[in-house]
Amino acid sequence: MKLLTVTVPCYNSQDYMEKAVDSLLAGGQETEILIVDDGSSDRTAEIADGYARRYPDIVRVIHQENGGHGDAVMTGLKNATGLYFKVVDSDDRVDPEALKKVLEALRKHTDQPLDMLISNYVYDKTGAAHKHVVSYRGTLPQDRDFGWDDTGHFRKGRYFLMHAVTYRTELLRRSGMTLPKHTFYVDDLYVYVPLTLVERMYYLDVNLYWYYIGREGQSVQEQVLLKRIDQYLLVNRLMVSEADPFAVANKKKRKYMLNFLEIITSASTALLAINGTEESSRKKEALWGYIKETNPKIWHALRYRLTGLLAHLPGAFGRCILTGGYRICQRLFGFN
Repeated sequence: MKLLTVTVPCYNSQDYMEKAVDSLLAGGQETEILIVDDGSSDRTAEIADGYARRYPDIVRVIHQENGGHGDAVMTGLKNATGLYFKVVDSDDRVDPEALKKVLEALRKHTDQPLDMLISNYVYDKTGAAHKHVVSYRGTLPQDRDFGWDDTGHFRKGRYFLMHAVTYRTELLRRSGMTLPKHTFYVDDLYVYVPLTLVERMYYLDVNLYWYYIGREGQSVQEQVLLKRIDQYLLVNRLMVSEADPFAVANKKKRKYMLNFLEIITSASTALLAINGTEESSRKKEALWGYIKETNPKIWHALRYRLTGLLAHLPGAFGRCILTGGYRICQRLFGFN
């Protein structure tokens, strides 16, 4: 068994995938790199097979029909042999020295495995002189095992994204998480649903993941996101239906999950406000109606928070407040 499996979903990634894979090779023999070629039509398959030939003990390649990012992640999870599991997108990379430190920490947790290891990530935004680092200093204990009761206050923008987490492979499988095919924005679903099972954690204060922002047509670009708003709304609804914060016993975990869900639902509502059409208004009502019907406790918790109240301000004034808040968050937290 390998210590860590890293899945690299690739779709027409010939122009940038080598940077991602090369950065992961620093993990050596303890790391399994699973390149999932998701039906690419360029040289992705050729490049991936070349890595498998040169590093047969480290790199495996799986070729499949196109199913989208989430399906490629699920393929990686199904085929992983590592005790721990991480996803690195083909246009991102890791810091090799930070990866070695992560492996060292995981190596100490083989007899009694962690549920989740958390590390920092960097917004590597094109043209930005300052690279925004998301860390968890002051929120999570460092360099020791801890549980939810040991966590501090999570500031806005300091939630766990896919870039920050390394899960225990068996926990991911046991969580029942399923990522829909041909759907972007499944990262939030990936990191959210398994939290119901997470109890034993470890935080390593290293900048492991470098999240590239700026590639043309990237899914997080606002105009692209607005065109794919139905996929974002699907992920939002699945977060509500697939994981219930009120079913977990620990109050701090429940609060964290509700806060995370609040951020996603607020983003959905704000993006619909940016569209500003009658159809978008109907989609907003449908989203909140779905939450109320699926889990009234979640609806009540979100509806009467500040963001929920702002989301339901009427008319042009309400849309202005929502979009203004979204723009402020863009500047504060560095996302597109």
